[in-house]
Amino acid sequence: MSVSDRAAPDLAALADACLGYLAENPEELLAFMQHAGLDPAALRAVVGSQRLQHGLIDYFAANEAILLALCANGGFSPEHFMRVWHRLNRVD
Repeated sequence: MSVSDRAAPDLAALADACLGYLAENPEELLAFMQHAGLDPAALRAVVGSQRLQHGLIDYFAANEAILLALCANGGFSPEHFMRVWHRLNRVD
């Protein structure tokens, strides 16, 4: 395990990083909102919710280009991000 993965962010921190990335990239934010069926008021209403956190993680996991940009800018590995995604989507 790398040093960066030992200090890697948890679900809430990853989701916050995703939302921050989208806030800095309006075209990507619009694409996410359309994908999720959210208007600006609805997005504001769900900020911080577990539902939005899971949706953000799913969206970034399915979009390699923005996932890689997020990880490069956030200083954590795509492998760590995908481990969090797998943990959320595990079927026992």
